[in-house]
Amino acid sequence: MTAILLVRHGHVEGIMPVRFRGRAELPLSELGRRQAAALGHYIAASFKPEAVYTSPLSRCRDTAAAIAGHFGLTPIVIDGLADIDYGAWQGLTPEDASPRWPQEVAAWRSRPHLVEIPGGESLARTTAAFHDILARHATGTIAVVGHESVNRILLLHALELPLARYWHLGQEPCALNRLEFSNGEFLIGSMNETQHLAGL
Repeated sequence: MTAILLVRHGHVEGIMPVRFRGRAELPLSELGRRQAAALGHYIAASFKPEAVYTSPLSRCRDTAAAIAGHFGLTPIVIDGLADIDYGAWQGLTPEDASPRWPQEVAAWRSRPHLVEIPGGESLARTTAAFHDILARHATGTIAVVGHESVNRILLLHALELPLARYWHLGQEPCALNRLEFSNGEFLIGSMNETQHLAGL
């Protein structure tokens, strides 16, 4: 059995108002750094990961470093964990994008799994990288640091739910999700835990 600590990166400027952040290189804010430190301490007190995997974007790498440092580990960058490529929508709010792509933006809220983002990609991309990671760890505990969109997709995959349910899952900054993987099946222990951020 493999225990998986699936984490979203800490807070960055630009989370509000909602916009298509995607591949933008947004550093952790001061709050995000405090969140990552608090999460690192929480994981160190409760778990012992043997490896920490991360998206290549700095907001995830810095969050991963705050975890890995407690265990003398170096985070392993996995390109497949990078955030969704939003193409022409990159950096825009839905309100910014809607005048030019009204049907596509409307569909993003109602049928995200069917949207063809101009110059971007679909949602069904990250699960292969996740299984590549799991193939390296038949047992033990690992941490995986990703993005809001990436984590939602991985959790839906673990729950065997369609990507049409994308908007039905929450992922707060520096949230922790606990999963187990054994014999080709997932067990969800918790989702979107944020108790470690109390008082920040």
